[in-house]
Amino acid sequence: MTSPTFVEVAELADVPPETPVRVEVDGTPICLVNVDGTIHAVHDVCTHAMQSLADGWVDHDRLECPRHGAVFSVITGEVLTPPASAPLPTFGVAVKDGRILVDPTPNRAHPLYDN
Repeated sequence: MTSPTFVEVAELADVPPETPVRVEVDGTPICLVNVDGTIHAVHDVCTHAMQSLADGWVDHDRLECPRHGAVFSVITGEVLTPPASAPLPTFGVAVKDGRILVDPTPNRAHPLYDN
């Protein structure tokens, strides 16, 4: 098994607590969320309605889609409330010298994309 290849995507200062931030890695939209100083990364497109989750709201570790209100865990990607039923892919994150790096290989395929 090969080790992950991390890609720099943002500065830590650019991701304030409970504010979703959209970045892109190799054409994949990723939403970064700062939860108590730990950065988490999930796919940026809601698995229910093709909506950018970075346009949504964060409450601690919960990310709400602005279109229909589906809520996801930014830690696990799991669906917490409908109408979404499929979990979000998550991505490995590292922070080094104030820079956020993301492993572009998701933990699972996104149901609306060919990942």
